[in-house]
Amino acid sequence: MSRRVVLLRHGRTSWNAVHRVQGQAESELDDLGRRQAADAARVLARLEPAALHSSDSLRARQTAGFLAEVAGLEVRPDPRLREYFLAERQGLTHAEYAALAPEEFEEFRRGNFDVVPGGESAEEVAARMVEAVADLLAAVPDGGLGVAVSHGAAIRDAVPALVGWPVTERAVLRGLDNCAWVVLDALEPGAPLRLTAYNRTVTPA
Repeated sequence: MSRRVVLLRHGRTSWNAVHRVQGQAESELDDLGRRQAADAARVLARLEPAALHSSDSLRARQTAGFLAEVAGLEVRPDPRLREYFLAERQGLTHAEYAALAPEEFEEFRRGNFDVVPGGESAEEVAARMVEAVADLLAAVPDGGLGVAVSHGAAIRDAVPALVGWPVTERAVLRGLDNCAWVVLDALEPGAPLRLTAYNRTVTPA
């Protein structure tokens, strides 16, 4: 029987709201982010997840906490699910970044985080994300589902690697919205996963 994994981006933070580069810097969910996390938790709990892993960043752990409460699960922190490390660009607003390094910022804005001096590469991020997802799937019984709470760029750039594409194919994927998720199916052990849904969100009431 197949297993399924949901990769959930964290809810909105005050840094997201003002377009500040987060990377691995810490920031908390804002009021909207908490509502997003609560709404997503109610929907995902209906899928009866068997395991819940999370990036060890504060915003991801806060998001995971909402699902843990309604689904009766414990959150397992996993640093491999962190966002890109973006070195000295972390903490800059987009306006500050554009003023500091305009050509680099344009590439960054297009989703190419490899241009950040001293930051992680897409290959490095994808590799650690793939390992983390494999461990999550190993904790899920046949026919079951696991949820990993992570970050927008890390999830986007992991998807190509998880489905067997070159990581450069991330260019065809848009970044995830806050508290949007990706669904992937593992049909055979060791085989690439199958992409079932991308950037799914709770429909506003």
